[in-house]
Amino acid sequence: MGNLFGRKRRSRVTEQDRAVLVSGGNRDGPGSAAERGYRDGPGRAAMLLLKKKRYQEQLLDKTENQISNLERMVQDIEFTQIEMKVIEGLKIGNECLNKMHQVMSIEEVERIIGETQDAVEYQRQIDELLAGSLTEEDEDAILEELNAITQEQLELPEVPSEPLPEKIPEVSPIKNRPKPELVAAS
Repeated sequence: MGNLFGRKRRSRVTEQDRAVLVSGGNRDGPGSAAERGYRDGPGRAAMLLLKKKRYQEQLLDKTENQISNLERMVQDIEFTQIEMKVIEGLKIGNECLNKMHQVMSIEEVERIIGETQDAVEYQRQIDELLAGSLTEEDEDAILEELNAITQEQLELPEVPSEPLPEKIPEVSPIKNRPKPELVAAS
């Protein structure tokens, strides 16, 4: 992931990979390289080993750079996929809003509000007519009718003048039957 967010870059090249590169894939191992260096002379062998080391270090750097580039590409692809999902969500939301606007246009909303205001005004006019059209005679007649209705409701049946009988407990034929055990014991 490179130096993203300040983290130190960790090499993906393992120690085993380094050992293979350093040894040059030589099956004879470092001992035979030392023997060759002895035969060719110390200066020439050291020069060859330093050149080989420099080449392998460059190869390691190049490999690490390629890995970093691959990681950056993966990040870019993942970010692009997220962006595509966001754009798709926005597209779907926009389509839904457009469909809602087709069903409910501004003109339709204004028409409904106007009809509601007209209905409220009409009801207010009716209320004013009913409240203002009654004369004093009409109000007196309404009060008389109200008194007659309330008098009818207040007429209650006569209350008996005789005292109420005391409450006698009810005798249930099932409750007062003798129990079977008691009948057999008698």
